[in-house]
Amino acid sequence: MRKVVATASEAMAGLLRDGMTLMSGGFGLCGIPSTLIEAIRLSGVKDLTVISNNAGVDGFGLGVLLETRQIRKMISSYVGENKLFAEQYLSGALELEFNPQGTLAERIRAGGAGIPAFFTKTGVGTLVAEGKEIRRFGEDDYVMETGLFADLSLIHAWKGDTEGNLVYRKTARNFNPVMATAAHVTIAEVEHLVPAGEIDPDAIHTPGIFVNKILHVPNGEKRIEQRTVRKLGEEV
Repeated sequence: MRKVVATASEAMAGLLRDGMTLMSGGFGLCGIPSTLIEAIRLSGVKDLTVISNNAGVDGFGLGVLLETRQIRKMISSYVGENKLFAEQYLSGALELEFNPQGTLAERIRAGGAGIPAFFTKTGVGTLVAEGKEIRRFGEDDYVMETGLFADLSLIHAWKGDTEGNLVYRKTARNFNPVMATAAHVTIAEVEHLVPAGEIDPDAIHTPGIFVNKILHVPNGEKRIEQRTVRKLGEEV
């Protein structure tokens, strides 16, 4: 099966529908699939449930889908960088399922591994545990969390080959590898596309069996979330 597609719209063809669940890789603005997110915006699909560590920033990343009101619900960990996110949540226009960051990562990993639920101490005795099963193991209480699995995962990789084997670079690795395993269809945008067999098998982070479509994005925009500078000669 040919996995490489020429455009983001071609990658999405026949996959999008209102009310679907998406996973979107990245942490802050690092390693986000911004080209694929833009294709979601242009498609006009709405009432989305989006699983992502956060929701980008105002005007970039998943923030553009908040602007167009295409997201109905976010399943997230950190939401402090987006004013529009806060406004929509506080007004009741956006539903939020909030997770401790490690719990979110494990819920996604569990979904990809076919594990329906697991128990964790994180969140016991807090709002996070409300309405969830609590079970005692030994001398401690644990809260049950369910695995997460999406209709479509959008991820970003530094390098990929034509068979879908992927390599992530430094902190852009973040949520991308686990999300690649936890959806019916995974689309990867890659900065460097190489022929099959060119990537050392020991260097592969995501095997191609998890990736359905690959989009080459050699010059994608990369933004810095918060730029901190000092005057020349100023002591740190």
